[in-house]
Amino acid sequence: MFQYQIIPVTAFQENCSIIWCDQTMEGALIDPGGEPELLKKAVEKLGVNIKQILLTHGHLDHVGAATTLAQHYNVKIIGPSQEDEFLLTNLPQQCVQFGFPYTDSFLPDRWLKEGDQIHVGNITLDVLFCPGHTPGHIVFINHLDKLAFVGDVLFKGSIGRTDFPRGNHTDLISSITNKLLPLGDDFIFVPGHGPMSSFGHERISNPYLV
Repeated sequence: MFQYQIIPVTAFQENCSIIWCDQTMEGALIDPGGEPELLKKAVEKLGVNIKQILLTHGHLDHVGAATTLAQHYNVKIIGPSQEDEFLLTNLPQQCVQFGFPYTDSFLPDRWLKEGDQIHVGNITLDVLFCPGHTPGHIVFINHLDKLAFVGDVLFKGSIGRTDFPRGNHTDLISSITNKLLPLGDDFIFVPGHGPMSSFGHERISNPYLV
């Protein structure tokens, strides 16, 4: 059975998700944006065996602790899509821009694309390519449990910003309306910031979509 715990990190309160299969206790970290010691303690308390680091996109507040944790657990960094390479290579500049502790640039061990699958223990996550907030943004979908980890594509009552470099509002709306909402009204999602919601709730109430 699929389990998850959300740990907000950094001043941006970015939702890092610890996910795991409770049959194998194998797990992953989605978007570890910072505070690696806090995340290590949470993982240890849960008894999860971290096998991979998963990234939805290349913004600093979602990847800031990725290399530290990948080295600590001796695991690979997987995602986002290669269109976000410019963001990962410019992490030092992002640190200056947002007042973050220095973070070296890095590239993942594996880029992801639409249709790829990630296996976490006995759980399968499908990858959707959802550009707009960034050009290489991806979303992780657990069809069995009707749960999505959407990064900064969609929020409760809002949508991702597109005023960052290579953001595109038209692409963002297309990603939401053509990729996410068709998954079904009963699908719930973990956003990159703030509370969870469902696609159905956002379809009828989100002022940016109605």
